[in-house]
Amino acid sequence: MPINNESKYIKEVWAENLEEEMAILRDRVEQYPFLAMDTEFPGVVARPIGNFRTSSDYHYQTLRCNVDLLKIIQLGITFADENGTLPPDTCTWQFNFKFNLGGDMYAQDSIDLLTKSGIDFKKHEDYGIDVEHFGELLISSGFVLLDDVKWISFHSGYDFGYLLKVLTCSPLPAEESEFFDLLRTYFPCIYDIKYLMKSFKNLKGGLQDIADDLQVSRIGPQHQAGSDSLLTATTFFKMRQTFFNDKIDDTKYLGYLYGLGSGIATPNAPNVMIGTPPISNSSVTIVNVNNITIASENNGNNHNNNSSPVTSVIQLPSSTSSITSATTTITPVATNGKLSLIHREANSVDSNNNSSTSNASSPNNNNNSNNITATNTNGTSTTINSNN
Repeated sequence: MPINNESKYIKEVWAENLEEEMAILRDRVEQYPFLAMDTEFPGVVARPIGNFRTSSDYHYQTLRCNVDLLKIIQLGITFADENGTLPPDTCTWQFNFKFNLGGDMYAQDSIDLLTKSGIDFKKHEDYGIDVEHFGELLISSGFVLLDDVKWISFHSGYDFGYLLKVLTCSPLPAEESEFFDLLRTYFPCIYDIKYLMKSFKNLKGGLQDIADDLQVSRIGPQHQAGSDSLLTATTFFKMRQTFFNDKIDDTKYLGYLYGLGSGIATPNAPNVMIGTPPISNSSVTIVNVNNITIASENNGNNHNNNSSPVTSVIQLPSSTSSITSATTTITPVATNGKLSLIHREANSVDSNNNSSTSNASSPNNNNNSNNITATNTNGTSTTINSNN
């Protein structure tokens, strides 16, 4: 059971006290340069389908499209010195970002889990930190771009993906190698506990499992970023002491993220998601993005036959008043972090039916409109370009 005196150790940060706390932390990092980090985000809402060179490439493309589509909810950072000693009073800062369940994308099961863990989404909507402002403060914080700051994490591809998005205000790179180049620039020194565990066959499971094995106690509720980052810190130093005699070989472990950066080659299987059976004859691919369902049906006899007629159906949420789509393929794909349908034929949709059907019979259609534009009832529009 979590210890219930988390307020003594974990500082809540909202928009109103962000600058004050960041000023404190700019000094804190000089004495405590080991930063254990965890994020909370709204789940996984999309998966790419297509050809992938390796399993690692598939996992990265899944990460990329979801990070670019979604918003970070919480960031927890715990400070420690090189011996694992925590500051005597507050050691963990939990940053709470602006998030609106009425307008931002999410996976419902993830929101349910975070709500049960005590996250107050109404408070995030009203008092949450502006991500761009936080990114500006993070750049000048002394946390990033420095070799003497060591970041500690657990299975942290998504965590660092969201932090890179915050720091750059840009979509993640299209290639995994470019992602790691960017990662090394902003976070030169990273230890991923899950990656460290690979060297020990008896270490398995999630963060709580390894913490339990090492008899490390949790402070605060699980699935909140502050508590998880604090457990990450204490587990790392206990693991370093127990399994590495307090000395980790950086040539083997520094800068690696579990599940990314390497992988076995995957078969050449166009339009087949890893782990799913091949598409054959008439098939339907459905992707649900928080009340927006993109479904595409291939009516041809061979899924590799690009001249087969394709029907695409886009189900709109009630808040969407109109949509202009350029669609033609059976496969929803991520383009510049957006979930898109590759262009063949432009189509305009009236939202009174809340749905649209478009036929795309030729891959050689010369229509130049490669955008999908959704207009909300408040007048704002989102355009997704499918050329990139």
